[in-house]
Amino acid sequence: MAHDTTAAASSNAKRIWTVFGILSIVTTVEVALGIIRPEFLEHTSFLAMKLLNWIFIILTLYKAYYIAWAFMHMEHETKGLRRAVVWTALFLITYLVFILLTEGDYIYEVYKTGQIAWDF
Repeated sequence: MAHDTTAAASSNAKRIWTVFGILSIVTTVEVALGIIRPEFLEHTSFLAMKLLNWIFIILTLYKAYYIAWAFMHMEHETKGLRRAVVWTALFLITYLVFILLTEGDYIYEVYKTGQIAWDF
């Protein structure tokens, strides 16, 4: 019986170190990109936003998904529950990012130009 518990504890320890390694690598990439700020990512735009910002958003969403997957034990749940929890959260986070970027761009333009005329 003791052998079974040590095997399970060893498996859990391996899982924890794997999750730690993956999250550390993604965080290190984010920090390195934030410090280095490559020139081609700074001056390349995609959907009215710098490519570097898109990379940060994607990596952050990946980390949020992986944390939910590993620490909330979503990999052991049924497919329907996983989709309901993770997809809903990803949709709401993506929607929040879209709203914040849209409103932030509007406020930036107001401060930059002094006014925005809506010509319909």
